[in-house]
Amino acid sequence: MSKSTLYSLLADGVLVVHFGFVTFVVGGLVAVGLGGLLRWGWVRNFWFRLAHLLAMGVVLAETVGGVICPLTDWEDDLRRLAMQDPRYQTSFVGYWLHRLLYYDASPTVFFVVYSAFFALVAASLWLVKPRWPSRKRVQPSSPPSEPGPAL
Repeated sequence: MSKSTLYSLLADGVLVVHFGFVTFVVGGLVAVGLGGLLRWGWVRNFWFRLAHLLAMGVVLAETVGGVICPLTDWEDDLRRLAMQDPRYQTSFVGYWLHRLLYYDASPTVFFVVYSAFFALVAASLWLVKPRWPSRKRVQPSSPPSEPGPAL
């Protein structure tokens, strides 16, 4: 396998992870909304909801800070090492995921969209309240039983 093929495959891998992250953020909100209506218990899981809020918070923080997503930078670097133009993919996976994932818009548009989406994720915490993790109380052990008669 040539180095450029390896870098191309690694870039596709980063793109798949990036797509999975976006799917988690967008699909997570859809799942919480549906789960609240359909009474799915798992959408109230505290750790899932915290991870979801933090994921969207990272996206919004990157936008506010003018930071390009590290996954985008990493993929672009790997595409360059594979001697590919980062904007035009040659692999099947890269082509279709790029079409689904990347849009050309001004930073203001992304800020407005990400802020609104973050507000929806935050509102979902109020509309479909998560179950807080409970502290498992240690049950006092029962007193030792009397030994039975010796045989």
